[in-house]
Amino acid sequence: MADLDQNTVTDAVIAQMASTSDPRLREVMESLVRHLHGFAREVKLTPGEWLAAIAFLTRVGQACTPIRQEFILLSDTLGLSRLVNLMDDSANRVGDATETSLLGPFYREASPRYGYGESIAAHAKGPEMVLFGRVLNEAGEGVPNAVVEVWQTDADGAYDLQTNDPAVMDMRGQFRTDAEGRYAIRTLVPLGYSIPMDGPVGELVRRQGRHGVRPAHIHMLIGAEGYRELVTALYLGDDAHIDSDTVFGVSESLVVQPQTGLEASPVPELPSVRYDFRIARRAPHDTSARVGADPSKVAAE
Repeated sequence: MADLDQNTVTDAVIAQMASTSDPRLREVMESLVRHLHGFAREVKLTPGEWLAAIAFLTRVGQACTPIRQEFILLSDTLGLSRLVNLMDDSANRVGDATETSLLGPFYREASPRYGYGESIAAHAKGPEMVLFGRVLNEAGEGVPNAVVEVWQTDADGAYDLQTNDPAVMDMRGQFRTDAEGRYAIRTLVPLGYSIPMDGPVGELVRRQGRHGVRPAHIHMLIGAEGYRELVTALYLGDDAHIDSDTVFGVSESLVVQPQTGLEASPVPELPSVRYDFRIARRAPHDTSARVGADPSKVAAE
């Protein structure tokens, strides 16, 4: 048995994990160990700092509940979620399909179903707007019966998970496109908001001198039989934080500005945004593009 030093310990760990039967798990863990050990050597990690990191991750886990996912929030603020999103988009987006964005920590499955042009503001009040357009395929043809899920903050910058009984859903819903691929959603003008700052991730963001604010946006999840699911969001261009999103989710092609008097709008007297989403055919063995999850599902697993 050879004595280990600060360099040889890395190879010893990797050698012991070499019997891992799952080749992808073996690849990921070998790389993780090399980078993690390299990081510790680079910054000369001290025992006190190591223990502080363990305590921080423990607090992150303790902050997670069926309605709050602090680990996804941590990944978001470190830009890791966006990196995974960008890599997946680069590898799998076909042609001029709409760019993707983060699912985020506030998505909920089984949201209410609405008809064409109905409002998702079941309880919240505030200035209204309309979002409408078409879901198109790669050839520019309308995709009928596509599911368009939408969720957003209310006019005060809060999600329903932050303001209501968790059983009550508001400012979110599901729509179906018509035979021409058209959709129309009546909603409230969203407000930019601070990420939850009352937990360990918020404490870290404050210590870094960051504002912790996301620009106003509307999340969209669009799916249809035979097509790759699209996870994206539309961002309001006049938001003061459009260029400094604390989770790095904004892309130029997803920035919009509501306009009043659009003739094609189902409610032209309201500020409206027309946006046509393009979705691509699903490739064989395609995997999920969701960078995020319903907090209750993560907690259950």
